[in-house]
Amino acid sequence: MSILFHNIDVDFNLPKKRIIKSWIKSVVLEYNFNLGDINYIFCSDEEILRVNIQYLNHNYYTDIITFPYTEEKTISADLYISIPTVKDNSNHYNQSFAHELNRVMVHGVLHLVGFNDSTDQEKREMRKAENHWLDVLTDLNSNAKKV
Repeated sequence: MSILFHNIDVDFNLPKKRIIKSWIKSVVLEYNFNLGDINYIFCSDEEILRVNIQYLNHNYYTDIITFPYTEEKTISADLYISIPTVKDNSNHYNQSFAHELNRVMVHGVLHLVGFNDSTDQEKREMRKAENHWLDVLTDLNSNAKKV
């Protein structure tokens, strides 16, 4: 199965794709799921708004929309990520763009493996898991530099 990266109406090239793929696969496997096909689709605010209206009847911008196609224990999905919104959020939260993008990417996968963020308690658990996986990614990047 595969993790693929696509662009719609944005000029964006995700760095360190091999490490990101390994990291996302680790997340899926850690929660006892199998990796199916995961498509990250990087897009503009206009595109994510169009998708949000067309498929979810939500008339607002967001950083990520996840369409799960999970069957039994195999995780598959399309994850739309608005690059401009991630950039805005990175400034708002005083984080690097890469850090915020990675948080959004793992956030979508955590939803796929069963995390929710509707209640305050769920939000705390989601944030804790995001932080854990961001630390794992930092370690993967550090180890890659040593090789």
